Amino acid sequence: MEFLKVFGLFVLTAVAEIIGCYLPYLWLRQGHSAWLLVPAAFSLAAFAWLLTLHPHAAGRIYAAYGGVYISVALVWLWAVDSVRPTLTDFVGVGVCLLGMAIIMFGPGHT
Repeated sequence: MEFLKVFGLFVLTAVAEIIGCYLPYLWLRQGHSAWLLVPAAFSLAAFAWLLTLHPHAAGRIYAAYGGVYISVALVWLWAVDSVRPTLTDFVGVGVCLLGMAIIMFGPGHT
């Protein structure tokens, strides 16, 4: 049950970070309104706040979070940018998620 809670929190954290970075990208690279910076700032603030809700040591959280971030980024690539990930993308995500699980739930971690 703890795994699902931590994983779900990681996913929410990743979505907040991606939105917070994607909106400025739309402004800077695609000519959208600078007003997108307002929700981007809120999203990045939510990202930082969500990181504080994780039940483990901060360094371990940041290390493990990377694996979930990569996974969510590839889902974003597919869902928002309409670019289908390749087989090697999926294999890479599997390796990253395995690494995340080892970091977060290995022996001796509290």
